[in-house]
Amino acid sequence: MKHERWKQIDHLSAHDLGYALEVLGASSGARPEAAGAGPSRLFGQARLAWAIAATLLLGMLGLTWGCFARQPTTDARMMKLSLLPPGKSSFGQIAVSPDGRHLAFTAATGGNVQLWVRPLDSTEARALAGTQGASLPFWSPDSRFIGFFADGRLKKIEVAGGPVQTLCEAPGSLGGAWSRAGVILFGQLPVGLMRISATGGDVTQVTTFERSRQEISHRYPTFLPDGQHFLYSITSGQKETRGVYLGSLDGKIMRRLLDHVTPIRYMAAVPAFTANGAGWLVYGRDGALLARPFDAGRLEFTGEPFTLSDKVGVDLLYINYSTFSVSDNGVLVFDPSLEQRQRRQYRWVDRLGQTINSLDVPAGLFHVWLSSDGKRFIADRLDPQTDTTDLWMYDVSGGNAQRFTFDPAMDICPVWSPDGSRIVWASHRDVIANLYQKAANGTGEETPLLKSDYIKHATDWSQDGRFIIYRQFDPKTKFDVWVLPVTGSGEAKPYPVARTEANESFGTLSPDGQWLAYASDVSGRYDVYVQSFPSGGGKRQVSTGGGSGPRWRRDGRELYYHAADGKLMAAPVRSGESFEMGAAVSLFEFRSWIQQGFAPYAVTSDGQRFLINTVVETEPNAPLTVWTNWTAGAPK
Repeated sequence: MKHERWKQIDHLSAHDLGYALEVLGASSGARPEAAGAGPSRLFGQARLAWAIAATLLLGMLGLTWGCFARQPTTDARMMKLSLLPPGKSSFGQIAVSPDGRHLAFTAATGGNVQLWVRPLDSTEARALAGTQGASLPFWSPDSRFIGFFADGRLKKIEVAGGPVQTLCEAPGSLGGAWSRAGVILFGQLPVGLMRISATGGDVTQVTTFERSRQEISHRYPTFLPDGQHFLYSITSGQKETRGVYLGSLDGKIMRRLLDHVTPIRYMAAVPAFTANGAGWLVYGRDGALLARPFDAGRLEFTGEPFTLSDKVGVDLLYINYSTFSVSDNGVLVFDPSLEQRQRRQYRWVDRLGQTINSLDVPAGLFHVWLSSDGKRFIADRLDPQTDTTDLWMYDVSGGNAQRFTFDPAMDICPVWSPDGSRIVWASHRDVIANLYQKAANGTGEETPLLKSDYIKHATDWSQDGRFIIYRQFDPKTKFDVWVLPVTGSGEAKPYPVARTEANESFGTLSPDGQWLAYASDVSGRYDVYVQSFPSGGGKRQVSTGGGSGPRWRRDGRELYYHAADGKLMAAPVRSGESFEMGAAVSLFEFRSWIQQGFAPYAVTSDGQRFLINTVVETEPNAPLTVWTNWTAGAPK
């Protein structure tokens, strides 16, 4: 009987803990009541009994959290709890502090995502000001700071709040880690793993891609206790290359540990005691959460994996990013329902955001492109078996799916020619993303259009067919907007049209070819700008509170963009030799989760319907699971 009572208390939810706090906080003459109609006396007594039990648990949890932070807990009992997200929001990416006392997480309210923090011995969570658009949070070893990425930059903020500090530029961020020596290691899509001091300074490269192995990205770094060795994932077009690797800051070690891509975290077998190196690696695989004995001194596995949970959610944007986190002292937090309650979906909506049709096809990570006749669209599609993407073509209802590219490397960012005859896209088959082309009817070969030593993505094709607009990454000037003249245009070589020390991305030409709209973070956040083409004069800012992904209506009378707060905006314009713009108005709001800088929507030629790539919440209030001292359940 005693055992059964412990099982019940172990699985109390955060809701019950919150009620216990209300009971403690109320005066003896004013007990809290349930919302709505008054409960029966019997129900009230039962609720109070549970509240007392929850109060006892909360006290024990407070002691447990404090004890975990000070001494090993190998003999402590494993306890399981549930955490609900803040009101009117949903959990995103998560990171538990090394001392096991706080949980940092991203959460969405409407179309706005920001960073939150919650003490694990409390029912209250608070948003951290200045963290809009935050992703991939991680902690300092002393649990005082949270690192994160936003606006193409690596940033940090104190857990207590305060001003956000920007450490460096980090476009294409792919996760970060913070060592006890004050080194931050982070993944960057075009280049590999980079390092910087936690106080700022110069950024130096730690890993580079090997072209012979078709490496696409180095991501999800995590430090081992010595601060010199780390683990990270490599994505690749080759099955024998992709997986989790062991690396070192001095570059002397590179060894494959696992044959699949996943975030991975180390925890010492005895919390706060790492001298003998015995510990565990926790990681995701095939939708399950696993742990495997690992010696951080010998840098090798010492046993077979066992299953912690047969279900763990996967992030919507980052490849195989299992949603879990583990502290140094045995606190494990994971989301067992993220994949089931949240997904990306293509939807046709009208100008009020009302759904016309929801498409039953896998939604991609980059932009989608409509054919000029409005009858078909093409988009990227992730293959979960290979962790790479190909291009697929559909009719506008999502039917008649046809695979368009077949190379094992990543193929992304398609653009349809205005006459409907060809598709141009970016392919990683040369490791560096180069531009390739193929007939839109699927016949013929996939042939290179533009190759260079810089990563590049097509973003538009002028209505007269003369110019392809693309963005290109240069380590010195970051992303810039370039023009590729098409045969017969009278030009010979590609040239930049928007290039500064800031990022410029997703350039798109007005239908008359005289004005270029694009997104830039020159102000410290992404906003939409317009300038004359090709001269670059007459520059003006279109968005005022952040924005990206501009697109024009076919007649050139409206310019659309996705604002930082999730609203789809429309600005009336008159273009020609001069550019006139009226006040932008909000059409509707939607939350998107695709790669930064790309338009999460396409618009029909008359501007009346939009094909959006949106996040659909099927169970927005799904809780996180928290286990304390999870190693107590490990095989002996």
